[in-house]
Amino acid sequence: MARPDPRQAAQAAALSSAMAGAVDLSGLKARAEQRNAPQRPASGGGGGAAPSSGGSVAVEVTEANLQEEILDRSMTLPVVVELTASGDPAVAELSATLEKLAVEGRGGWVLARVDLRTNQRIAQMFQVQEIPTVHVVVAQRPVQSFSGIYPEDQLRPFFTQLLEQLGEQMPGIAEAQARFGGDESAEPAPEPEDPRFTAAEEALERGDYDAAVAAYEQILAAEPANAEAQAALSQVRFMSRAESADPSAIAAADAAPDDVAAQKAAADAELAGGQVEAAFDRLVKTVQRTAGEDRDAAREHLVSLFELFAADDPRVTTARRALARALY
Repeated sequence: MARPDPRQAAQAAALSSAMAGAVDLSGLKARAEQRNAPQRPASGGGGGAAPSSGGSVAVEVTEANLQEEILDRSMTLPVVVELTASGDPAVAELSATLEKLAVEGRGGWVLARVDLRTNQRIAQMFQVQEIPTVHVVVAQRPVQSFSGIYPEDQLRPFFTQLLEQLGEQMPGIAEAQARFGGDESAEPAPEPEDPRFTAAEEALERGDYDAAVAAYEQILAAEPANAEAQAALSQVRFMSRAESADPSAIAAADAAPDDVAAQKAAADAELAGGQVEAAFDRLVKTVQRTAGEDRDAAREHLVSLFELFAADDPRVTTARRALARALY
């Protein structure tokens, strides 16, 4: 069953678009997206080069992708262009060594392999005289090169020194190394479903706000410090009230400033209409001019509205200061 999206439920409860953008439904929304998102297979754990920024440490280059894979990439990372010919065992050994060293470089440079048998125009561009030839391209220009086959123990210090020399000039190297080994396209493993939250969210999907409220209250009875359940409870309670919010409640409250119930209803209507500051200000002023149980009721209602927003929302911060002044 698809997990309900609280933003859609809020719209069904007659919340305006301004309200939907203001209220912090991030907790419920994240859980809804987790349930609704298609499951993607986990990344394979086989061997091969780990990814760097923009793809594998080794890429096959042709005339068609030369611009993207060599020239464009070389603006952020050094690109080591291996100009080679397929089918030569000695060349294959060099290719394997270069790819191994690229992995050791943790994505700090990209190996771009060109088969000159099928890409002769690239051979002309690099003026290849011998196979294999390797060029290091930085900012679309070859900066170093060598020809022939060299053992691993001679090539390793060459690439170590290369990264040391270019590190300060190309911040993309450090950034790519920091990301190396992570599959940015993979979805994180979903958290196990909590059946208590599932029951609450299914009730919300049905539009049964009372059942959803009861489910969240049951969670809080067992876990009073469960912040997710507390936030969800505040959200669902407001969604339930907003469904029957009456814009005429504002005029009615203005005509009866000492009627705390009317002020609470008017604040809900204002909030549902996107008038966030007006709703907060109304209840702060109600706190100022009331006492005892009436003051407590107005204060508690205002605090419940604060819980619909991010804690650092400037409108909440301003209203909290105003509430403190009204109380003390």
